[in-house]
Amino acid sequence: MAGFDPTRLPRVPSAPGLTVDEVARLLHATAEIVAAELYALGDLAGWRPAGGEWCANEVVGHIVESDRRGFTGRIRRILAAPEGNEPDEEGWDQPSVAAARGDCAKPGTVLIDELTASRADAIDLVRSLRPEDLDRAALHRAVGRITVSELLNEWCLHDRTHLQQLLKNVQARAWPVMGNTRRFTDPEA
Repeated sequence: MAGFDPTRLPRVPSAPGLTVDEVARLLHATAEIVAAELYALGDLAGWRPAGGEWCANEVVGHIVESDRRGFTGRIRRILAAPEGNEPDEEGWDQPSVAAARGDCAKPGTVLIDELTASRADAIDLVRSLRPEDLDRAALHRAVGRITVSELLNEWCLHDRTHLQQLLKNVQARAWPVMGNTRRFTDPEA
């Protein structure tokens, strides 16, 4: 089961996906998990596990920016467009935004507060969605047509991808000094 990758599952448009209520609860859960992890990391939250990898704080900064730019921002633009109009959406330069934020040097509590505020806004937006809003869409220049429902499901997948990244930062700190106990995870280590 350790090798299971849900992104390799086939596309099934008729699958139930996540409900608005489930998405709201999962967005809240992410914020709680991130806060617990950053509090526990303390000063280690600014440590980079390897060149080119984000520190834990940068992962959280990215989640905040993704809320604003990729999820709540897009959903609001879709809903603000006249009915039947699918607005054009662009991507954003995530590495440049992360670099400009300078999150590695910030106290984790600052990022926790930022995520908490971002998520409160996001959850309010998600809970306000009506069934007829879910099929409204935008045209994204890189990936094509995207609906509000698809964005909600992608939001939960995106969060969990970055939760894994956050947890791997701690694993990267522990792994080099585990000695023979590494063999519990990898018999060849």
